[in-house]
Amino acid sequence: MQEILDLLQNDARLSAEDIAAMTKKSVAEVAACIAKLEKDGVILKYTAIVNQEKIQAEKDIVRAVIEIQVMPEREHGFDALAERIYRFPQVKSLYLMSGGYDLQVIIEGKTLKDVAFFVSEKLATLNGVKSTKTHFVLKTYKENDIVYVDEKKDSREGVSA
Repeated sequence: MQEILDLLQNDARLSAEDIAAMTKKSVAEVAACIAKLEKDGVILKYTAIVNQEKIQAEKDIVRAVIEIQVMPEREHGFDALAERIYRFPQVKSLYLMSGGYDLQVIIEGKTLKDVAFFVSEKLATLNGVKSTKTHFVLKTYKENDIVYVDEKKDSREGVSA
């Protein structure tokens, strides 16, 4: 099961036939395993990873990482507040963290002003939010194990003695 999952994580476009050939399992076994992973909620979604900088002219987005300190709710801890936060369409990721802050949110907006408005009017005003600290993403170098920058080759000639 893990071998099939690893292959799909690396390339979700692989067919059951391709995976069967790579794992020496039958196509039926692979298809059943994938169906079970989907049914059990292990595989949540198949998606394409897009380098937004390559399509910037068509769709500008501003990404921000926000550190949030919160007051956990009695009997619900962080979960109830986290649910209120992740329901906003601007929120792309939300993590419970250890360390100097409690929650980390990654959001997207059309402009800096949109992001600032979301933080000041929607996020910071939620009951239980004590403070926020916003960091704007300037450039993505690597995400989800994918290197986003073109690796430049050194064009200088080597010197040998």
